Amino acid sequence: MGLPWIEALAATPVMRFEPAMEMRFEEALWAQGVNRVAGVDEVGRGPLAGPVVAAAVVLNRASIPDGLNDSKKLTIKRREFLAPLLWQSAEVSIGQASVEEIDETNILQASLLAMRRAVEGLPKPPDHLLVDGNRAPGGISCDATCIVGGDGRSPSIAAASIVAKIWRDDVMKRAATQYPGYGWETNAGYPTKCHKSALRNLGATPFHRRSFKPVRDIL
Repeated sequence: MGLPWIEALAATPVMRFEPAMEMRFEEALWAQGVNRVAGVDEVGRGPLAGPVVAAAVVLNRASIPDGLNDSKKLTIKRREFLAPLLWQSAEVSIGQASVEEIDETNILQASLLAMRRAVEGLPKPPDHLLVDGNRAPGGISCDATCIVGGDGRSPSIAAASIVAKIWRDDVMKRAATQYPGYGWETNAGYPTKCHKSALRNLGATPFHRRSFKPVRDIL
């Protein structure tokens, strides 16, 4: 549950993504003495294969990289430039939920599990979470504010989206060497035409999500 005044800020309609995001959410919390603010985001809800990956990032106020934004709005080159800077300057933690956990529960619950693991992996517990979307992970002791479109509104969440995206893409590139032919090195497991064609021709791998309809139909 979040604080009422920041919940109102989160509910403010967004007309477009700002080219340079203001730190409205972070600064509002810092002004109230809430110092350790963690942005939380996940990637990989839509793919047919691979884990769902979340990141939690506590930015260093004295060293925030320029140009943070929703990872989907950035070029690959820009994401690959920013991710190492974030690992160097901020507190960063990665959480994952495996293919087996996705299939045992569902993608929503697996995403929340990955987020919780990311938060729990931070060196120190955060004082407040800024979470992309409309659901916060359970089992976390601090307050949380859910922000729809948060990866384009909060630099902390944007940072988490960048780190999580780079991490998951690397996971899928490594998996592509073990299971060639599906194009994971470029499609990251998403249901592209190439991936679906390979799924029909080559069948499913242990890295595929069997609870997802296109994979289930093949099986």
